[in-house]
Amino acid sequence: MTAIRGSAAAVTGAASGIGRALALELAARGCDLALADRDEAGLEAVAAEIAKTPSRKVSVHRVDVGVPQEIEAFAQAATSAHPGLNILVNNAGVALLGQFNEIDQAQMDWLMNINFWGVVHATRAFLPHLSRQREAHIVNLSSIFGIVAPPGQTAYAAAKFAVRGFSESLRHELQTAASPVRLSVVHPGGVSTNIVRNSRAGTGVTDNARRAESIERFDAVAKTTPTAAALRIIAGIEKNAPRILIGNDARFMDLLQRLRPGTYWSVLGRIIEKATKAGK
Repeated sequence: MTAIRGSAAAVTGAASGIGRALALELAARGCDLALADRDEAGLEAVAAEIAKTPSRKVSVHRVDVGVPQEIEAFAQAATSAHPGLNILVNNAGVALLGQFNEIDQAQMDWLMNINFWGVVHATRAFLPHLSRQREAHIVNLSSIFGIVAPPGQTAYAAAKFAVRGFSESLRHELQTAASPVRLSVVHPGGVSTNIVRNSRAGTGVTDNARRAESIERFDAVAKTTPTAAALRIIAGIEKNAPRILIGNDARFMDLLQRLRPGTYWSVLGRIIEKATKAGK
């Protein structure tokens, strides 16, 4: 995009983490905002902080992105409040603790409805409006686990690989159609958010220590701040970058997967274990 200033963006998962940081940084650059999340108190807190920035228009919307009807209502409300809305950031996401045989189908459906179908439904809901703008941008949050797939992440990796495939295919369709809409897919490495602390546990996870261990491993490798991630995403929007890797860890894992596509985890597993022990 030629400029963030004067744009308007819809951001899901905006009450905390990367979404909150994006909202603040976009507002600081002159962007109006439609902020969506299930956490209404968190949304109001972000909106109050943005209110300190002069002349920014902010609307807040209580949205569960796992419910298609709520996404459709959000798209209608957001584009009504911001007729020039030309950026969509599909950021909302959840995590699920447990290996494949420890999570049931309902839990896997819950995660897929938010992390994958939420991206698809929001893109479908906003795309007609975005296509009428002089220039527009969609940002879909995948993960480094949309490039590598560790054990214990079958549901999450499935969703994030799906976001990657959907986004890359749609980007090629938009390019072929000479659409004004550009699309970036984002692959963050370890970003210090509360996604693991807020994760659900699989029905088969009976060891209470597993959550603490999962949080410990995550904290050991999650060295990128949400603000740093937001700045990298904004730079990617401005450059119309098709793919945005966030963090040295993401760049390393992307390269390792290319070099050792079938055996990368034999290396990554040892690195994560070593980092976890070093952090104790």
